[in-house]
Amino acid sequence: MPDSISPAGLHDSRFADLGVTIRDDGGTIRVWSERATTIDVVLFDDHDLDWAVDERPLSPVGGGIWEAHVETLRPGVRYALRVDGPHGPGDVFNPETLLLDPYGRGVVSGAPGDHRSVVVDPAFDWGGIRKPRIPRDRTVIYEAHVKGLTKRHPDIPPALHGTYAGLGHPAMIDHLQALGVTSVELLPIHAFESEPRLLALGLANYWGYNTLGFFAPHAAYATQDARRGGPTAVLKELKRTVRALHAAGIEVILDVVYNHTAELELGGPRSSFRGIDNRAYYRQRDDGAYIDVTGCGNAVDTSTDAAARLILDSLRYWSEDVQIDGFRFDLAVTLGRDGEHVFDPEHPLLRAVAEDPVLRDDKIIAEPWDIGLGGWHTGGFGDGWQEWNDRYRDGIRNFWLSDIDYLRRAGTSPAGVGGLATHLAGSAPLFGAERGPLAGVNFITAHDGFTLRDLVSYDVKHNDANGEQGRDGADTNRSFNHGAEGETSLENILTARRRTMRNLVGTLLLSAGVPMLTAGDEMGRTQLGNNNAYCHDSALTWVDWQLADWQVDLLAHVRTLTRLRAENPALRPVRYADPEDEIPEASVMHWFDAEGQPMTQSTWTDPEQRTLQYVATSTPAHEPHNCILLVIHGREADSEVVLPSVGTATSFVSLWSSADEHPRARHERFAPGERLALSGPTLHLLRAE
Repeated sequence: MPDSISPAGLHDSRFADLGVTIRDDGGTIRVWSERATTIDVVLFDDHDLDWAVDERPLSPVGGGIWEAHVETLRPGVRYALRVDGPHGPGDVFNPETLLLDPYGRGVVSGAPGDHRSVVVDPAFDWGGIRKPRIPRDRTVIYEAHVKGLTKRHPDIPPALHGTYAGLGHPAMIDHLQALGVTSVELLPIHAFESEPRLLALGLANYWGYNTLGFFAPHAAYATQDARRGGPTAVLKELKRTVRALHAAGIEVILDVVYNHTAELELGGPRSSFRGIDNRAYYRQRDDGAYIDVTGCGNAVDTSTDAAARLILDSLRYWSEDVQIDGFRFDLAVTLGRDGEHVFDPEHPLLRAVAEDPVLRDDKIIAEPWDIGLGGWHTGGFGDGWQEWNDRYRDGIRNFWLSDIDYLRRAGTSPAGVGGLATHLAGSAPLFGAERGPLAGVNFITAHDGFTLRDLVSYDVKHNDANGEQGRDGADTNRSFNHGAEGETSLENILTARRRTMRNLVGTLLLSAGVPMLTAGDEMGRTQLGNNNAYCHDSALTWVDWQLADWQVDLLAHVRTLTRLRAENPALRPVRYADPEDEIPEASVMHWFDAEGQPMTQSTWTDPEQRTLQYVATSTPAHEPHNCILLVIHGREADSEVVLPSVGTATSFVSLWSSADEHPRARHERFAPGERLALSGPTLHLLRAE
């Protein structure tokens, strides 16, 4: 087994300048392989991917580094590596195989499995535009797919549909700004390819979680003009989009897949790591069998210095050269597994990512699980990390969907309001006082699973079109179809579904923590019940911008909610409050029952108590004093509450209610002690004055 990673080893100077470095007299290529016996670089014709025009050997220079200077290695040149080495368990060297440079900044492909690295020109004029650096408490994340978001937008020119340039078009920027989101989180844009199994079924890896190269942007998301211009033109198009979004005050976060690669299981494609040093790059047993903790056939072995450093260098490249604002790490637990394949929250790579001087001001977000033994670690990452809060997702779905379904069937409630309150207040049991509520990224839906509309329209998944006989995708969705499976014309069911969508998105945007919306949910997008649409690059997964009246109303609700979140700092505390001390930028929270009385132990634990009044009062540091009242009613029966007495407040001003089909300007005033009518399952937001 290779030596385990150490903080010093991760930062060893021998790993500096891997890949191709361009100077006036040509290029120097540096490659790391611990076990190789020979490495050659092969240069190819500018037009014929199969015509090798030059081949040069690399020389070992110590520490597993191989190096060569090639005077013709310049921007635009296509190249590949040939690597030979020993043959035995875990080693699969083959000098006949053409391999991608792990540090290659560009990739061109002739066919599936046929790829070349390309030297790119990094020059770009950012025009003085800098990263927006949105504070965490003001962050609203919008998870989107480059192609799916822009493919059908009517105000984007057809030549830009589905492209980086489409994402940076003024029509798309206008939508994002009006929606009130601050940070676009893009599904993978690292170069990737579809698995052979999907291609054989006539499908494709649409989401992109099948990485070929960690430094190269995915060329298929560029316009035809940029693709014709080659990888440098593709990179420039991406940079222009980032610049345009930054100029509009919008951040760009990348969903990055460092936990596995497109080489899949042993016997799968041999495109890079496997042929360069399989034993060092992938987790495996002594006999060479892979230890797969990702479910994708392989797992990158971040317990080795070289693999960990490659990931850190990739992040630095995207942060500095492409000006990316943050990263969401797919299956981040895999990255924190040590040489014994056990998760360590103090893993040198995890700490290096959070503390690196280039990255420490970026947003660093973990998907805090993988499928390996001991793989679930929500709340288990350290300082500097934020985490997808799946406990929040499940708890909020339970309250508004599963519990109400149960109430209909059984006439009694399975749970009260205690779990909901914990999530509204920032999931303190998960993240603890030191990390605070902004350590959690709250979400109701994501790319993986039901859309918001499907969550209220289907009891079970409908994945037959995926080619796996319905076996794929989660079976536990905590969804509720409200009385009919899928599409229906029954108005009472449609009305209930629309209200539940408003309750779900309202809860998300009014909770402490960082909210994440999924693109299209603001308009009620459907995937017809498919909860694992990773393999469909079609109208099923593209956002449809032709909206019915109810979808226009839902969009207006989301815009209203993001505005109210921005205007009311009590909704977005930076820290948890301390009952013994005043904490700046915390929100002091009080909880009342339907009668306006403080919650007691018995009312917290009574499953029949489905109505709660939540008061959050800000502790000002940089913004004016603010106090809000959120009334939550989790039953379909109409009810009313007695508004509580809160500090010196003499009235409550109504701001928003999920009972409204279209958000309206609410200015009603209510006095403490006055009764407020509630119709069906409802959220009602008021401001104390």
